[in-house]
Amino acid sequence: MDKIYCVRADFGKYAHEFINGGYVGIGWLWGTNLSHIQSKDDLYPLYKAEYPNDISNVVIGQQVGQIARFLLELQEGTFVITPSSDTDFLYYGTIEKDSYYYADEDNCPYRHRKKVKWEKKPILRSEFSVPFQNTMRSSLTVFAVNHKNNFFEVIGRNDLIPKLEKEVKLDYYKSVLGKILELHDKEFEILVTHILSAMGFEGSEHTGRVGDGGVDATGELDVSGLAKIKIFVQAKRYKLGLKINHNVVKNLRSNIPSGGQGAFITTAEFQKRAQEIANEPGFPRIGLINGEQLVDILTVHWTDIPDDFKEKLGLKIGLVIS
Repeated sequence: MDKIYCVRADFGKYAHEFINGGYVGIGWLWGTNLSHIQSKDDLYPLYKAEYPNDISNVVIGQQVGQIARFLLELQEGTFVITPSSDTDFLYYGTIEKDSYYYADEDNCPYRHRKKVKWEKKPILRSEFSVPFQNTMRSSLTVFAVNHKNNFFEVIGRNDLIPKLEKEVKLDYYKSVLGKILELHDKEFEILVTHILSAMGFEGSEHTGRVGDGGVDATGELDVSGLAKIKIFVQAKRYKLGLKINHNVVKNLRSNIPSGGQGAFITTAEFQKRAQEIANEPGFPRIGLINGEQLVDILTVHWTDIPDDFKEKLGLKIGLVIS
């Protein structure tokens, strides 16, 4: 039960069919029942006969690998995830016994299916760590999910996380956040500005009161020249363990004009209602970054942080306390 896979539903287009029908599915080799497949090698002749124009061994290997993964690795008790169409939510469940079947007629084009016992409520993607969220960006249809312990933590299955690993993780984040909280107000503001710049934030304008312990800024997030998004950012330091309520997030939302998006960065955590408000339909979307996620982002962009801040924080590469 410690294995986790993601099976996409055409970028969420058929996610509701998956959930309502109690299954996940794939669409290769349409018209061929694959219940007899015993190994990956069994799939190669079938695939080449069905797709004769795929002459690249790399393409064939990738596609056959995904089919084999679906048929042979998604076994009883395996956790499976599928994203919603807007990608803000992740549905999850477990594969059931004798799960494979071939469906030959309904509105979903994915004929090869495995029965799934889905949980009733999806999980907000923003509740997971930054590394976990990055894993979900894979372009593959069927893939194994990394950062399993974070997944088990978020869904409340701490019993599947080794005790030692839980303790190491807790000490790690507490130590790094403790170092961040030792910064003076202005130092924290500058650090957040450096992090935003490293993430692609351009043309930022500081709109908050200097030295108030937070950052209020506007600017554009440039995604490698592919897209630009107007972002309104608020960043605040709070004591570890504190949970920010929904009114704080609502206040930020009220200051975001039409067409813009928001981001709230903090060293603390968010209440459940605050997370719901941040993704409420019909209003500007607000990305929430809690303390652990802030540490994750700092880890990813550590080499982009000026040396004087590295020395001030007393952290080495990988954010290990020196």
